[in-house]
Amino acid sequence: MPKLLHARPPLDAEEERQIRRLAGARHAPADWIMRAQMIVFSWQGLRTSAIAVKLGCHMQTVRERIERFNAEGLAGLGNRPGVGRKPRITEVERGQIIALARSTPPGQLVRDEAGDLVAEDESGPAQWTLDSLTAAARAQGIVIARSQVRRILRAEKVRWRHTRSWTESTDPQFAPKGLRSSASTPAHRPRPR
Repeated sequence: MPKLLHARPPLDAEEERQIRRLAGARHAPADWIMRAQMIVFSWQGLRTSAIAVKLGCHMQTVRERIERFNAEGLAGLGNRPGVGRKPRITEVERGQIIALARSTPPGQLVRDEAGDLVAEDESGPAQWTLDSLTAAARAQGIVIARSQVRRILRAEKVRWRHTRSWTESTDPQFAPKGLRSSASTPAHRPRPR
């Protein structure tokens, strides 16, 4: 049979006030509120099984939190540092991926001094896609997946899709079609119903 476990009495009035205030808070982290409620219910004399039923959690969770509170006090209500998944890529590598997406693709055609279209690397991609960005990042030694490249670029609001090269023209007489083909063409007005 497991031993009866109760939260230790508060060290002073200030600690008790803080925990009771946190237990009744509405604008605090939910995990801190729940853990403070565990301590307050334990002070009221409830057993771990009754606290678990009341808060909708497992009895072992209540036991662990009460033991941490007994050992560490108010600091035992929070998470320990270092919890959670560690980032797989560094901030430097993240910055390299963003800079890569903002750079000119190696296969993109650009005009040289003579006016001819030339690509830096004809075998390289002409437009950045997630696949080509992933391949370029891996060529730089960054181990990354396509989905992670997309998440990074979306989080930083970096555009990797650009307008297609065939929609632009160097012809000075070329003008994209606007709302009306000329100023003399009247605009269509909606008919009343």
